[in-house]
Amino acid sequence: MEVKVINNQIENAMQRLKRQLIREGLFKDVKKRRYYSKPSVKAKLKREEAEKTRHKDRKRTVARGKSIL
Repeated sequence: MEVKVINNQIENAMQRLKRQLIREGLFKDVKKRRYYSKPSVKAKLKREEAEKTRHKDRKRTVARGKSIL
């Protein structure tokens, strides 16, 4: 991963780097690996995350359908 610093604006470069890391899910992964979690807990979290994404996708689809009409 690479972020270029333009005109010595280090703060802006740091913000861009942080946004890229968030998009890639690095912070979420680090938090998840901080402590050991049992396989049953991992499976439960995975199911909940999948349900959350399905719900978001459904909402997006409905929103797109309303905006087209």
